[in-house]
Amino acid sequence: MIEDGLLYTKEHEWVRIEGDTATVGITDYAQKQLGDIVYVELPSPGTKVEYMKAFGTVEAVKAVSDLFSPVSGEVTASNDALAADPAVIKSSPYGDGWMVKVKMSEPSEVSKLMKAADYRRLVGE
Repeated sequence: MIEDGLLYTKEHEWVRIEGDTATVGITDYAQKQLGDIVYVELPSPGTKVEYMKAFGTVEAVKAVSDLFSPVSGEVTASNDALAADPAVIKSSPYGDGWMVKVKMSEPSEVSKLMKAADYRRLVGE
């Protein structure tokens, strides 16, 4: 499932833009590729992130994968609920499974991201 109205990276993160805030998570495709997710490491609020630089990790039974920030800015919130129950990413990747909220410092970077149709082509859906 790929949601319309979101933006995507080729590294399989999704972004929901609301004003100057970007909510970021991993796609349904990514969570399926990872398998059972056992641990998520996310930055604390106040952490600066940079466009397409690693900001955390997702650990699954199969592998550990870096998370890449689709925008530059400052983390304003991390989804602490994922520490207690990372399986939420599997059940609700575009909802309760969000990872961080970032106050964007370079809003123009969103023009480099893919729309849903382009992401569907990338993953063959």
